[in-house]
Amino acid sequence: MSIERLRANYPVRLRWIHFPLHPETPAEGMTLEALFPGRDLAPMQSRMRALMAEAGLPYGERTHTYNSRLAQELAKWADTQQGGEAIHDALYRAYFVDGVNLADVDSLVALAVGVGLDSEHAREAVEQRTFRAAVDQDWQRAREAGVTGVPTFTSQDLVVVGCQPYEVLERFVQHLRTLS
Repeated sequence: MSIERLRANYPVRLRWIHFPLHPETPAEGMTLEALFPGRDLAPMQSRMRALMAEAGLPYGERTHTYNSRLAQELAKWADTQQGGEAIHDALYRAYFVDGVNLADVDSLVALAVGVGLDSEHAREAVEQRTFRAAVDQDWQRAREAGVTGVPTFTSQDLVVVGCQPYEVLERFVQHLRTLS
């Protein structure tokens, strides 16, 4: 995976800022056909599969999209926990490979437990919406920065948008190092 390889080769620090990707999606989710009416999904799916393969990421046969707001709040909580960074990969796999509804609290708690996080605290964070304001701040920051897709890598007013091959991210980091 490009990000892991980058972290192994450079002293980079990642900080996750959440982005409202289709926030209007209902909790039960919706089909991709409903999300993108009238569009041919085959080329979109093919492009995504190729991008993910180039980045070394698995990608499943997605048929639905789900509201990711609660997942973002869970991830924000997990970032405050020892070992919580693992939730990001688990959420990616659940959504893009396994087709898990990330608006479902029980599914989110199971993902948290799967990466070694406490189930009671995870459930509390999601059900009580403990990190709602923090995710709201992330969304505002993303809007102000002009983020239009995920992932987006930013530093020193420079931006790289979308799933990118390792070489693109490496050039980004090398350029940033020349600015320091």
